[in-house]
Amino acid sequence: MALTLAELLNHADLGLRLAGSATATLREEIRWVAVTELEDPAQFLTGGELVLTTGVRQRTAIEQRRFVRVLRRAGALGIGFGVGLGHDEIPPALIAEANRWGVPVIEVPYRTPFMAIGKLVADSHSADHYASLERLIGAHQVLARSLLTGGGLHELLKHLGTMLHTEIILTQFTAQLYASGPEAGTPTMDRWVPYPVPTGRRDACTLWARKPFEDTGIISYAQNLISIELNNLTKQRQSQRALAGQVINDVVRGTLEAEEASRRLAAIGVNSTKRNVVLLAESAAHHKNLRGATLPAALDGAVTAMLDRDLVVVVEDDGAAAPKLGRLLSDHLTEAGIHATIGIGGAYTKPNGLRWSYFEAKDAAARGLEVNEPERLSITSLLLASEDVPLADMAGEAIGPLARFDRQHGAELVHTLETYLTLNGSVAQVAEQLNLHRNTVRYRLGQIAELTGYDPAVTADRVQLYLALAVRKVAKA
Repeated sequence: MALTLAELLNHADLGLRLAGSATATLREEIRWVAVTELEDPAQFLTGGELVLTTGVRQRTAIEQRRFVRVLRRAGALGIGFGVGLGHDEIPPALIAEANRWGVPVIEVPYRTPFMAIGKLVADSHSADHYASLERLIGAHQVLARSLLTGGGLHELLKHLGTMLHTEIILTQFTAQLYASGPEAGTPTMDRWVPYPVPTGRRDACTLWARKPFEDTGIISYAQNLISIELNNLTKQRQSQRALAGQVINDVVRGTLEAEEASRRLAAIGVNSTKRNVVLLAESAAHHKNLRGATLPAALDGAVTAMLDRDLVVVVEDDGAAAPKLGRLLSDHLTEAGIHATIGIGGAYTKPNGLRWSYFEAKDAAARGLEVNEPERLSITSLLLASEDVPLADMAGEAIGPLARFDRQHGAELVHTLETYLTLNGSVAQVAEQLNLHRNTVRYRLGQIAELTGYDPAVTADRVQLYLALAVRKVAKA
């Protein structure tokens, strides 16, 4: 600890004596020692100093009183007056003025050099600084050990809050990743101090500390540790989702026997004897960020996987909570800068039920709303769920020639076909909606029949084309 004026007076070898009656600042720490013979040394003082002087410039009572007032306004802690040089004793006018303003005056005997006092104060500051460094290094070790011994981010932040003697919150945008207590509440700028945590991504992670607290330098170290841990957790999620994606993909494709599928699902945390719901997040612009994205707290127990470019979240639920969970997932991803469409599947048991839920979620996401609740599973999705029906290949054979013709000639045969099927085969309505002559519509329908081998006017062929377009839409989603 840095020395106080009272502790300095207790050093018998210095021979110091308190003169006057002012004692208000005797227990305050001496920030530094300033030696001066100037009449007005205020510009060289920052406050909290013990000012040492022999008073050679303060010959009159007026000068002595003015000197005290100058030091008082500059925030000096006290005056050390050396006797035996300019003055045989401390001038009474100086003591009286110091008593008036509450500035302690210490008599320094001729035998005691000012340097000895300065060195003593400097040594106390050095010892104090060394002790602070030792405490800081010890705190570093505690925080680092909390990660290395498996305590994780929760343990690290718990120790940090204890060190700062305050509440700690870690947020990602407006979502809380950690709070030191249930009463922590929502951090605000007037009561909390924010510290950004860099992670190299647009996830706006912030460490908040509730006022008041004293930062000895431990927060900057904690910021670095938190950043490293968050990046490690992201990499872990990416690896886990890649492995789980392989299992989910095999289940969805129907390449596994029921018993083997149940066993492999159990290995990644999915209990197929319970009812499970699939939440599917797809994002054309930010699909790479889905691989390591965090989930809202309500989905902590869910199993996540990457299937193609989609994030699949498997939740044990009877379907009642699924819409709310889908909304929470959508809001959380949006806050993390990921604009995704959420599809929700139905609640089913067994591996085959998981396949159905996945295709329902995929089918729902194709509707394009922020959150899409499940509807009756379409025939297209049911057929896609079966590896025995090469519907995707059939769709490519049927629609492929139209798509190529459109690219080569700037035509709109695919769009015309979609409109024709949507309007239940009404040439008149198609012409009106596309602003075309009816003969033009008939000509295009003829081109479609010639290129695909399927006549849109024939019911069986129309069903084939409708399924092909539906499969193409699902494949693009």
